[in-house]
Amino acid sequence: MTATATDFRTLTGTYTFDTAHSRLGFVARHAMVTKVRGGFNEFEGTTTIDGDNPANSTVSITIDVASIDTRNAQRDGHIRTNDFLDVEKFPKITFVSTSIEHDGGNDFRVTGDLTIKDVTKQITLPLEFQGAAKDPFGNDRIGFEGSVVVNRKDWGITWNAALETGGVLVSEKVTLEFEISAIKTV
Repeated sequence: MTATATDFRTLTGTYTFDTAHSRLGFVARHAMVTKVRGGFNEFEGTTTIDGDNPANSTVSITIDVASIDTRNAQRDGHIRTNDFLDVEKFPKITFVSTSIEHDGGNDFRVTGDLTIKDVTKQITLPLEFQGAAKDPFGNDRIGFEGSVVVNRKDWGITWNAALETGGVLVSEKVTLEFEISAIKTV
């Protein structure tokens, strides 16, 4: 099964994220000279797709904040503290869609409520449908990718340190990256 922009109706159903083949990541500028990339190793998500009317579709994601991984244990430990994500007080990040719009072709805009540290803000995530396939195990699989830039201060994540040369250690702007593979369950 291969889907194109003209046959989304064949994708109608409920899908569970295949976390072994998906990535929820982020990118932030560090020390004004480079980027640090990271992600979350533990998360779950579902999407219900109405192929005839994408506006009736939904997405929900729950992330285990303690699973943050930037490939540096000391940095990960700092991000888990109340300077950043305060994992002991706020162990989950959630996203729940409020609307989905088909922009034509394989492009969609998913708007929803992103909750970090008990602060909920609406974001709109542009997603591109990557395709559909039946895997070797008989599962119907779909893929989406997208990214959006947010300001971490909007969620009360304000810690920073000034640099001698000007600027700050951690950028306010953070790019959230979504690479989703999901398996049809219903």
